[in-house]
Amino acid sequence: MLLSGICFSLMNVLVKYLTNIPATEIIVFRSLISFILSAMILRRQKVSVWGNNKKLLIGRGLAGAIALTIYFYTLQRIPLATAVTLQFLAPVFTAILGIFIVKEKLSPWQFLFFMVSFAGILIIKGFDERISTELLVLGILSAFFAGLAYNIVRKLNTSEHPLVIVFYFPLVTLPLVSIYSAFHWVTPQGIEWLLLLGVGVLTQIAQYYMTRAFQEESIAKVAGLKYLGIIYGLGFGYLIFDETFNFYTYVGMGVVLVGVILNVWFKTWSDKRKIATQKSE
Repeated sequence: MLLSGICFSLMNVLVKYLTNIPATEIIVFRSLISFILSAMILRRQKVSVWGNNKKLLIGRGLAGAIALTIYFYTLQRIPLATAVTLQFLAPVFTAILGIFIVKEKLSPWQFLFFMVSFAGILIIKGFDERISTELLVLGILSAFFAGLAYNIVRKLNTSEHPLVIVFYFPLVTLPLVSIYSAFHWVTPQGIEWLLLLGVGVLTQIAQYYMTRAFQEESIAKVAGLKYLGIIYGLGFGYLIFDETFNFYTYVGMGVVLVGVILNVWFKTWSDKRKIATQKSE
């Protein structure tokens, strides 16, 4: 999950660089590269690309496509660290949706921690004029669909090869975004071609390791590890895009981070306590 987070952070930088290219077009390139790489590796490993549970795989691909399209759109329009911070609501939605999809129980304390994270988002919105209500809602919506996609991955568990799950993302996404992009095409220039290639390769690596992490560990614990992305976002945003924030915006980001970290800590502590109780019995 840590390796996945680093790759996703570098991908964020490249997407933000590509302000001249529409978000849907970036996703076309990203999906095409992922489609080719996944198919090649699966064929070499003699694994069927179609998987076993096609309905869930298509659902994961659709949820991921919606989440990524909205995320790329907001990433190009608001500060890097803010866009990343909004994505920290994904673990919150992941855990909440997990109640209904994978039947994972939540403690009342975890709901309190989720409220803390949402409070941090409101603080950021209140003190950063660069974030409109529309973009804030879109960022939250992206996190919701990301949480849905993570739950479907967990639902698939070990029944699918990680690359098959990754493969279904471009399989579902390409037909959806290609039609729209054909009517709003902007031809990349010079280094933009290389940046688009980088987006595809980095995302492929990130998706693969993220998928493995969600298949092998509790959703609440794994999703929470994405909090390191805010550190990358702040660092890259300042060093590369000269982005700064006022004191209260930093406080808001910190509040979001505290809510997510407390949730991860509580889930880990709860699981250890449960195991210890079972052993003593």
